[in-house]
Order: sequence, then C-alpha cells, then structure tokens
Amino acid sequence: MAGQLIVGLDVSTRARAEEIVALLGDSVDFYKIGYQCFYGADGFALGKALIAAGKKVFFDLKLLDIDNTVEKGVAAFAETGASMLTVHAYPKTMRAAAKAAAGSGLTVLGVTVLTSMDDADVKEAGYERDAAGLVALRAQQARDAGIGGVVASPHEAEIVRTIIGSHMAIVTPGIRPAGSAAGDQKRIMGPAEALAMGASHLVVARPIIEAADPAAAARAILDEMNQGTRLA
Repeated sequence: MAGQLIVGLDVSTRARAEEIVALLGDSVDFYKIGYQCFYGADGFALGKALIAAGKKVFFDLKLLDIDNTVEKGVAAFAETGASMLTVHAYPKTMRAAAKAAAGSGLTVLGVTVLTSMDDADVKEAGYERDAAGLVALRAQQARDAGIGGVVASPHEAEIVRTIIGSHMAIVTPGIRPAGSAAGDQKRIMGPAEALAMGASHLVVARPIIEAADPAAAARAILDEMNQGTRLA
C-alpha cells in the first residue's frame, strides 16, 4: 500500500518539504513534486536528494512543447532516476515523451482532464465532449502512444482501466479521505473507492501535509486504501 500512496509536497520552501518527509518517515516512500515545490523550493535538487535517499519521486510538471523540446526534457528527468513524470495528453507530446523515456525506469503519465474541472469547464475550454468523454479519448491516445499511464479523476478510473488494460498506471488526484474538505477539487473520491474503481496510485497532499499529525493522517489513508484493495 505504501508504494501506491504518493504524497504531494505542495509547499514553497525546501525546509518545509524536508520537514514533512522527516515527519512521515518510513510510512511514505513516494513523493510528488509539482509547480509550487519545483519552482519555489528548489524542487529539482530536492527530488534528486530524495531519490538518492531511496525514495520514489513523481515530477508533476505537465510538459507541453514542440516534440524535440519535450523529448529532451523527458530525457533529462529520466537521467535523475525519477519514477514518474507528467506531460499533457496530446498525442504528439506523448509520443515524443515515450521515445525519450524508452529503456529508462521513468513512467510517463498523460494528464487527461484536471480534477478541478467539470463538464462546464471542459465546454468553456472549447471541447465538444464532456469531461468523461475527453478522459476516455486521452486514455486511448495514451495507450496508443506507448506511455506508462495516465492521470485521471477517480470518477473515470473504471472506464480508463477498460481502455488501457491492466499494465498501465492510473494515478488519481482528487483523493479526499473521510472528513476532509474538497477544497478546489470538483471530481473527488475516497481512497478505498478510488482503488476499487481501478486506480493504481493515489495522490494526496493537503489532507496529509496540512494535518496536525501528518504521519497519523498518512496511516489513516493507508488503512482506507487497504479496505479498497479488499473491495477490488
């Protein structure tokens, strides 16, 4: 279970990120470094230090650029020993990323539709499909591009699993354990249910890092995840 829980280090200083890692200790071995930490807390160096210490690192940077730039960027992250990296789930971008990651231990994830977006947001962005339809399309394109998995809401995890099969990762943010506030997330689900729907990894940030006792919060989520495994 610990390998399926990814804690988001959504903080602005390296000192705070390292404090959280120390507080969580051996209960967590997988960390996400997104924009806030990457740009505000020397996240690239932090990530490499965590990898050197035996932790797994997920760089959530949602790369999108011309093919050559994406390919070179993904290759640079692959050299760090990172476990996961996100790109936007556009076919050309995913194909370039798959080429760069080939032969490495890096799992490239295509970001389908952000969990802060609902059908109205997708429509406003210019798509004719609803959120679930767009996620399904991106999942099919991710499979065909040969990348390692996708990022999707737990609400779409079940249909995504039928599209991509059992070998690809489904990483689900928008996870809220019992009693947690939704915050700015719109398509959320509890840990047990998300795993039962087909998710392979769960990303949790605020419910853990903002808790009075982060280690206890992480253990409670792991307990819920164990329930999900039994339900699956």
